[in-house]
Amino acid sequence: MDAILDKAKNQFAEKLPFVLYCKPNSDKIIGLFQQNDTLYEINDFTESGFVFASFDGSKTHMIPEIQSEIVNVPLDIKDSVVSKDQFGSLSNIAKNNFETLVSNGIQAIENNEFQKVVLSRKETVDLDSFNFDSVFENLVQLYSSSFVYCFYHPKVGMWLGATPEQLLKANKNRFETIALAGTQKEIGLTEIIWENKEKEEQQFVTDYIVNKLENVATEVLVSKPYSIKAGSIWHIKTDISGVLNTDFSLQQVVSLLHPTPAVCGLPKEKAKAFILENENYDRDFYTGYLGELNCSFATDSGSTDLFVNLRCMQVEVDSNKKEASAYLYMGCGITKDSVPEKEWVESVNKSTTMKKVL
Repeated sequence: MDAILDKAKNQFAEKLPFVLYCKPNSDKIIGLFQQNDTLYEINDFTESGFVFASFDGSKTHMIPEIQSEIVNVPLDIKDSVVSKDQFGSLSNIAKNNFETLVSNGIQAIENNEFQKVVLSRKETVDLDSFNFDSVFENLVQLYSSSFVYCFYHPKVGMWLGATPEQLLKANKNRFETIALAGTQKEIGLTEIIWENKEKEEQQFVTDYIVNKLENVATEVLVSKPYSIKAGSIWHIKTDISGVLNTDFSLQQVVSLLHPTPAVCGLPKEKAKAFILENENYDRDFYTGYLGELNCSFATDSGSTDLFVNLRCMQVEVDSNKKEASAYLYMGCGITKDSVPEKEWVESVNKSTTMKKVL
């Protein structure tokens, strides 16, 4: 594993694009090392490589397979270094601003503007030093059941994350996806009990995805909801799979699914408009999607494996001083039963995923 991390550090020093990633429960780390600094874009989803797309759909960058060296190495199991730094307490201003945003979302739901909206915030953590290789390694060790990645492009910046949510897995006309919602902090309980608010939120996501896919698939199979842990956070998950109609393209299916109610809301367009108007910051690639497009470097097949960009951070490094700023992103699903104070606590709990590895 050290060899692929050293290769990434050299690539970063030369300001050349690369991505490192490890699939959920995988024993391999995969790297794509682009041989030039061109910023490539997806045109029609027939391309092959690693895609990195924004929440609003305006940017669909990629590291093309044809322009890259592909490296695939076994994952070494090591002890992760968990940060004990609390990075200071969050300001009352940040808390009040987020609770006001949530209150506005609840009011819009009560006004029948939409049924659900996912609202988020951005938090800045200043660091004396930053080594992306050690942070990536910690993410891999701590969050083995998530899709862990480190993406760098000199014209985009550096992003790292450990996301539990799959957007779409497709091989020819067969597909898999999930509905994921509800959040609860791990406190050592033997049985996870969900309130109606979380159950309703998760059902919104499931119903939306199934409804969309039934229009483009000959069969859609839906599992019963079950609890799943991602790091120190529990979620409710439903597995969805089926067979796509032959007249539907990968691009159309991705467009139908993204952004899902788990990161946007329902109805999608109305919730998205509320987010863009009220969050007062640019999500950029947070709640976008990323992953393998028409390629699988773990199995040598032409499949697609995309994930929603959650539990992530953007990092800016001062190359002269070695200091860095990490921008963390956290969101919460808001329904008519939401309580602003509880949503704030949920967002703080989610921020620990990234803070643990800094």
